[in-house]
Formats: sequence, structure tokens, C-alpha cells
Amino acid sequence: MNHRKQKKYSRRLAEAIPAGDVVRVKALLRAGADPERADDGGATPLYQASVNGKAAIARLLLAAGASPDTESDGLGSDGTPLCAAACWGHTGTVRELLAYGADPNLREDHGAGRTPLEWAEDGSHLETAGLLRAAGAIPRWGSA
Repeated sequence: MNHRKQKKYSRRLAEAIPAGDVVRVKALLRAGADPERADDGGATPLYQASVNGKAAIARLLLAAGASPDTESDGLGSDGTPLCAAACWGHTGTVRELLAYGADPNLREDHGAGRTPLEWAEDGSHLETAGLLRAAGAIPRWGSA
């Protein structure tokens, strides 16, 4: 597939994800959209799906080869998909990411930031925090 067509599909994928358009995402992935290609702002498709709580789309992207631990580097959209989903308490999305091997102890900001469990606990997302603990997330010092 040529670069121009790939870029067009990636742009359309970035538009379809926040809208929750599962059918369009599926069609774009089948047509050859790259599930790892970040948008112009630096956000990966999986990060977009995760921060927006689109579990079904996250599953499609993961099945198409998106890495569950790839960190986005965009202004306002930086961090790992698991941290993004945990921050907002998107338990279904967290479940999908963990099922595809996301590291529950991976700190964002290239290892210098917070863990998904820290985000979930600080946001009082108890169900999400419990799911992360069950997956092996290690609580910070002083946490129960």
C-alpha cells in the first residue's frame, strides 16, 4: 500500500475511534489502516480508543496488531493506553488491554510517571483498581 493511501486510512481511523464507529474501524483495518500509526498529534489509535473507553474498538486494534504498551507522545494525549483507560475508569477497556498482554505495572512518561493502578486509585475507580490488582499490579508504598 502506498504512503498516501496509508495516511488517508490513518486519518479516517483517528476520526472513527472517538465516534465509536466499530463498523468503520473494522473496514479501515481490513483495508490496511495501520493500527500503530499515531495521528498528527502523536496519539496512537489504541490510546484514542482507551482514553475514550471504546473497548470493542480497542479489541479490534489489538487483534490487528496494535501493541498494548505503546506510549503516545502527543500534547494532551501522552501516556500508555492502560494508564489512559485506568485514569477514566474504563474497566471494559482495561480488561481488553490486559487480555492482550498490557503490563499493569508499566509507568507512563517512559518509565518516570504513574502506573495504571495509581491512576485508577486516585480517580476512585474501585472496580478498575481491583481488576488491575487481580492482574498483578503492585500498589504504591503505603497503599493497601
